[in-house]
This record gives sequence, structure tokens and C-alpha cells, in this order.
Amino acid sequence: MNGNKRIFAAFNQGVIPTIACFNKAKTPVEEWGIDLDALIGAMQDYVSQYVAPVWGTPAKLIKSTDFVKNAWAIVFLDDADQKGALAYHDLTPDGLPISKVFVRTTLDDHQSVSVSASHELVEMLVDPATNMMTTGPDAKTMYAYESADPVEEITFEVSGVEMSDFVYPAYFELFRKPGSVKFDQQNKVNKPFQILSGGYQILFKNGKWTQVSGSKAKARRFAKEDRRGHRSETRKAGRLKQADVPRLLRYKLTNRRH
Repeated sequence: MNGNKRIFAAFNQGVIPTIACFNKAKTPVEEWGIDLDALIGAMQDYVSQYVAPVWGTPAKLIKSTDFVKNAWAIVFLDDADQKGALAYHDLTPDGLPISKVFVRTTLDDHQSVSVSASHELVEMLVDPATNMMTTGPDAKTMYAYESADPVEEITFEVSGVEMSDFVYPAYFELFRKPGSVKFDQQNKVNKPFQILSGGYQILFKNGKWTQVSGSKAKARRFAKEDRRGHRSETRKAGRLKQADVPRLLRYKLTNRRH
């Protein structure tokens, strides 16, 4: 086999990923609460100063207007109903990870675009194929390796911009005793697999995907969310789909031809 040939959906190929960040939302950036350049800069600091030292997942974020050859991607869209939005699927045309941030949906839910974007970023870095699971408190249940869901709604400032809290590797280590180590960036979690009141955990049990929330209020909010295009839906599908370039071209969401 040609050692230089890229393997579809194989992400650990000996290089620090470049992540192309581009905006295809029609929602004016003035409504975001932050411009894209400042957001990308803060997310770079978030990765370099906080995520990478803990998870060993460095990355270089760049601003672009479209997919960049051999780069991962974060695309900003209005919502799942934007024409062609779901055609981005799970992988770039090169078979590399892509995350979607739904700007209008986020704002309509009175949430922060920067927090949503950093949430997607850290989860993509920790589990780029959206397929990692681990054992946990219930021996008959598998727990999704999602690094921001259990502490969702907890934030902290990076370079003056609100970013998402995230759990540490110790969070998934059941042998850890309560309070023995740091379980998340903001020190809000006291023990492995604890779900904070604003968080949730995706589970696989009895052959089905489901979720458990940290509070009844969170469960009600989660039930109202449009989950199309989210990582939880990718897990349920059980496979990664490459971006539908012809459809993206049809709706003028890319200039890539292959």
C-alpha cells in the first residue's frame, strides 16, 4: 500500500490538524456577539492553553471561506433547515472531521455562539470519529466519550471570550476517588461520570442510544432541541458520511468540485 495515501476517515496520521473555520450562515455577524476573527483567535488560545495540555490534541485554526484541502473544518450555519446545511454531513471532501455550529439556533436558544463553537471544537478534537465509548458505573451501559456534554452550560473566559468547560481524561476513569484529581477544567465535577445540572451524557444500553440529563430542567430543554446535524445523531447512525459536494454546490455552500 502506498504509505503516502490518505485513508478515508482515519484521523491520526502523524500531523497536527489544521482546522479551517468558515461562515456560511446568513445571520449577520453583528448578532453573534463576536466577530469571526476574534472567535477563531480565542478558540486557538482555548486549544493551545487549555485543551491540548490535558488531552494531547494540538491544532492550528485558520479562517477560510470554504473547505481547505487536507484540513479539518468548522462551518457556521444558520440552522438545520438552511438549504443544503445537512449536506455537510460528518466529513470533509477529503474524509476529515467537520463540525457544524448552528448560529441562528444557538441565538434563538439564548446561548452563546462562542460557547457552542468551543463545545464542538473540543469534542471533535477528543473524539474526531464520534465513535469512542467507555465502560462506566453501570456495567451494562457504554458511555459516549464526549468531553463537553457532561459540563454543558459551564463556561470560562479565554482571551476575554466565553468558552465551554470540558472534562479531563480522569472523568472517564471509574477507579478515581471523589475529589482525588481534577475532573474538568473549571473544577465543578467531583467524581467520575458526574453530570452537572446543565449537562447530559449520551449512553448506549440494551442496543439503543439514549441520554441522561443532570436535572429535570435540562431534560426538558434537551427534549426541545433540534438535534439534526449533531454528534448524538451521528452516533445513532453508526457511520460517517462524506460531504455531499454536488448538493453543496447546488446551494452555493462550497466551490469545491471534488
